[in-house]
Amino acid sequence: MSTSTGLLTVADYLSIPEPKEGHLELHHGEVVIVPPPKWRHQILQDRISAFLKAQMGGWGIVLCEMAFRPTPEYEVWQADVGCVRADRAAGIGEDEYLKGAPDLVVEVLSPRNTADEIDDKRTICLENGCLSFWVVNDRRKQVSVTEGNVTKHYGRFSKIACALLSEEPSVEGILA
Repeated sequence: MSTSTGLLTVADYLSIPEPKEGHLELHHGEVVIVPPPKWRHQILQDRISAFLKAQMGGWGIVLCEMAFRPTPEYEVWQADVGCVRADRAAGIGEDEYLKGAPDLVVEVLSPRNTADEIDDKRTICLENGCLSFWVVNDRRKQVSVTEGNVTKHYGRFSKIACALLSEEPSVEGILA
């Protein structure tokens, strides 16, 4: 006889103490411990965040490790870098998470990321409010941008086209 513990809800998740290192996320009703990012990862997050902040102006808020609930009940995630329109940000309570995905999500690949994990994140984000989903691959010097059903891959010397930005950043400038 097997016993099922069931899926954890966001309410269950919120009652779990934070680990000493890293942070917890809720993925499909299961708690995941995410280790803290390594130095290079943080440098890339900061560089991307600085560029996006310069582009946003009054358009929105840009945060590293932006916490959000892409779906209402079984998910609490953090984007490496997230951008959300100012009007959506204004509706978030101080002790709440963004409901739905950020308008722009940037994931900087880590060695522990799997293709399935990134595909799952991209799909769920795009189905829940994300307009542009970026995957930054420092090892390959490539940025992949998905908007709608189209994914474009940008190499080292390319300019990244993104419908949400007025200026096209260069991959080299972000990954330098």
